Amino acid sequence: MTFVAKPRTRHPLLPLNELDLTRRDYEGAVSTLCAGCGHDSVSAAIVQACAELSLPPHRFAKLSGIGCSSKTPSYFLDKSHGFNSVHGRMPSVATGANLANRALYCIGVSGDGDSASIGLGQFAHIVRRRINMLYIVDNNGTYGLTKGQFSATNDRGSTSKRGVPNLYEPIDLASMALQIGASFVGRSFSGDKRQLVPLIKAGLMHPGMAFLDVISPCVAFNNHNGSTKSFQYVREHSAKLMEADYIAPSAEITADYEAGAAEDVNMPDGSTLRLRKVEASYDVHDRIGALAHVQRCQEQGEVLTGLLYVDPDAADCHDVLGTVETPLNALAEADLCPGSRELDRLNESFR
Repeated sequence: MTFVAKPRTRHPLLPLNELDLTRRDYEGAVSTLCAGCGHDSVSAAIVQACAELSLPPHRFAKLSGIGCSSKTPSYFLDKSHGFNSVHGRMPSVATGANLANRALYCIGVSGDGDSASIGLGQFAHIVRRRINMLYIVDNNGTYGLTKGQFSATNDRGSTSKRGVPNLYEPIDLASMALQIGASFVGRSFSGDKRQLVPLIKAGLMHPGMAFLDVISPCVAFNNHNGSTKSFQYVREHSAKLMEADYIAPSAEITADYEAGAAEDVNMPDGSTLRLRKVEASYDVHDRIGALAHVQRCQEQGEVLTGLLYVDPDAADCHDVLGTVETPLNALAEADLCPGSRELDRLNESFR
């Protein structure tokens, strides 16, 4: 097995932020994802956002579930707290971490399978509970770890790597987040760093549930259309000695376009993704308008990107529950145990 480590030496002229840290101090391990994977671009955007905000890495809790996207917390903020949970259950762990220590910046990274299928119920409830966190979904419309099946966010009529059309309507997580109470909702494209980094910064600084749906293309399993030279066809018609894949390196897909404009982006499978940025005059405080605008763009075959909605008077779960300002994990026994007299009074109130 070959192990690739990042060099310990660093260029002496790397710029320092307000904490005297460089961008390298916010990085993690070397990525094992396919070359050109959009998820790596999202990780790089998180690194850049945290470095530019001068946030201390040890003040972060990064959490994930299962899937290609859920591997990515290993690739940023290696000096932070981290927890890789089971499939679809990241929101439960994030809820506990935030309730125990509200002083941490919480980033949850999930995928369209992790959040829109097995974890759909968990996603819905962490949004409506207004946990103070940045929830990022790396959305590629496919199950990359299990060889490219449709995910629940895949558009109806799109085809798999075998050319089979998707027969079902997609689940739009951004629309769901808007409907059930997220106070910050955005959508972006992994290759558009100029838009994505500011959205991540704003989400990290937002006092409440911030949700980002990031379209992040899969370069390995969204480009097969039933060719007899495909990995799947060869495996079905040959005597296999072992499972061995070779994924050819692919160039990162990027986009750079102005507010209010549309941009056609060519996908690895030959299809075209049409992105549209919200206009400069767009009202980000209109929840109903945001939901309607997203739906109108979907009807026109466009993916609306940018900050879709933000509540200027947002509250999080600690405001709802009335918890103390001190993180619960930092309270002493005297704070947690009110004494027998107070317990007797409390018990009597329930009689």
